[in-house]
Amino acid sequence: MQHFLLSAAARTLSLKAVFRMGEEAAYDTFCRMRWQETDGEAVCPRCGCPEVYNITTRKRFKCVACHHQFSVTSGTIFASRKLSFTDLLAAIVIFVNGAKGVSALQVSRDLDVQYKTAFVLSHKLREAMALEDAAQRLSGTVEVDGAYFGGYVKPANERENRRDRRLAINQTGKRQVVVVGRERGGESFTVVAKSEALGGEIVAARIDHMSSVHADEASHWDTLHAKFDTQRINHTVAYSDGLACTNQAESFFSRLRRMEIGTHHHIAGPYLSAYAAEASWREDNRRVLNGTQAAMVVEAAMDAPVSRAWAGYWQRAG
Repeated sequence: MQHFLLSAAARTLSLKAVFRMGEEAAYDTFCRMRWQETDGEAVCPRCGCPEVYNITTRKRFKCVACHHQFSVTSGTIFASRKLSFTDLLAAIVIFVNGAKGVSALQVSRDLDVQYKTAFVLSHKLREAMALEDAAQRLSGTVEVDGAYFGGYVKPANERENRRDRRLAINQTGKRQVVVVGRERGGESFTVVAKSEALGGEIVAARIDHMSSVHADEASHWDTLHAKFDTQRINHTVAYSDGLACTNQAESFFSRLRRMEIGTHHHIAGPYLSAYAAEASWREDNRRVLNGTQAAMVVEAAMDAPVSRAWAGYWQRAG
C-alpha cells in the first residue's frame, strides 16, 4: 500500500501554485478566510458593521458606522505584518509541507527574509495551531505517556571526572517533560511540565470520564484507576499485550524526536510547548490533503488574536 506522503493527496498545493496565483489572489484568499460568513466581504472588527469603504490603494477598509480603519490582518496574529500576502501564504505552504517540521533557517532562505523574521513567523503559526486545541477534550480510548526533553549535560572528557547525570545535583534543572493524551484514531493534547506526574494531572482533566485510558506501569498513573477504565502495560515485558498499549502516544513522540534531532536540533526551554503543539497538530492531520492543511492554518491564523508572546518582538534586546 502506498504511503500517504507519496500519494497525489499530499501535493494538492505547491509553492509553484502560490507564486503563480499572484498577490491579488493571495490577498483574496486571506479575505475569504477572515470573513467566511460574508464570502470575503469585509466586516468591521470593532462594531460588526458590514458596510465599509474599500481603500484599494492601501488594501484597507473604513467602517461606515464607526469610521474605524482596518485591514484583513488587523486584530489577528498577522497584525502589523510587513511581508506580502504571497510571501505569507508561501510561508504557510512551506510550513505544512514539512512532514517533520521546517527550520526557521530554511524558511528564511526560501523566502529571502532575515532569520529572525522567519523565526517569529514560524512561532506565530505554532501559536495559531495551539489555540485550535486550547479547549480540546479527549474521549473514547485514550493513551497517555510522557517523554523528557532538554537539560542535556555533556559528560566530562576523562572517565574519572564523570558524574552520574541521573542525579538531580548533576543536572541543569532545564529538563522538562512533554505529556501527551491521544485518542485512538482521533485528536491529541499535549502539556509541558517539570514532571510526568504533574503533566499527567493536567492531561487527565481533559479526558472525558467515560473514556478508557491506557498507560504504562509508572506509579504516578495509579490515580487514573479512580477516574477511568484504565489499562496498564509493562514495557519491560512487552509494548502490547493484546489488551493495553501506548503505541499511539509513542508514535507522537517518535515524530517529536525526529523534529528535534533532524530539523530543529534544540526545542527545549520556553519554546518546548510550542513545538509539542505543532507535533500534535501534524500528527492529528497527517492524512489530510496538504492544500487543506494550508487552508486550516490560514483560518487558524485569521481567528487567532494578536500574539502576546510575539508582538513587539523586534523591540526586545534579544
